[in-house]
Amino acid sequence: MITVKFNRLNIRPEEKILDIGCGSGRHTGEASRYKNAFVIGADRNTRDLIDCRNRVNFIRNCGEHGGGQTLNCAADITALPFDAASFDHVICSEVMEHIPDDALAARELVRVLKPGGNLVVSVPRWFPEKICWKLSTSYYNANGGHVRIYTKKKIAALFENQGLLTRGSHYAHSLHAPYWWLKCLVGPEREDSLPVNLYHRLLSWDIMEKPKITRQVDRFFNPILGKSLVLYFKK
Repeated sequence: MITVKFNRLNIRPEEKILDIGCGSGRHTGEASRYKNAFVIGADRNTRDLIDCRNRVNFIRNCGEHGGGQTLNCAADITALPFDAASFDHVICSEVMEHIPDDALAARELVRVLKPGGNLVVSVPRWFPEKICWKLSTSYYNANGGHVRIYTKKKIAALFENQGLLTRGSHYAHSLHAPYWWLKCLVGPEREDSLPVNLYHRLLSWDIMEKPKITRQVDRFFNPILGKSLVLYFKK
């Protein structure tokens, strides 16, 4: 499930890309397809870093890797182990809502980005996220859960105050919003809910098969129900 529109980044050969909070590597893997790109997928979770490496290896074995270097690194977003101005592009997808000191995290993201470089940040959109919080306290009280809900104005200001220029935005994953509402309604920790499990199977099928009909439905409803807000900044 790719949240970032990579065609907005204009990635050139041999540029350096950081995917911080990479998780299982969905964006690290996509970035690795670019010719001779140097990509680092960084996360605090060791299991996620292993999954990320396996995803990149799968892409490489399929002959779709761009031929550059792809590395994994354990890192804390509030204390990144990289020099200033190290990366041409920084991707931070669905991470900031988990970070208690988001201002410090924002400073670190800007610090490691080169002048003229691109930063992409995605967070849960205010309206769908607010419904999740209303339906379930365990949704945001879980260990490592969400600690805040961002408005578009608030998340943009967090980086504009660091001197970045907002270049654009969009919403993504409208099909996922009702899934999370349903999951919060029955209890996020439950695994025996038939409606939730059936909806999850639908989403998994959609991600793997990418049928035209669901892509069209998703694009149509994104402006209204998109689960994620994605913002593009320039340093």
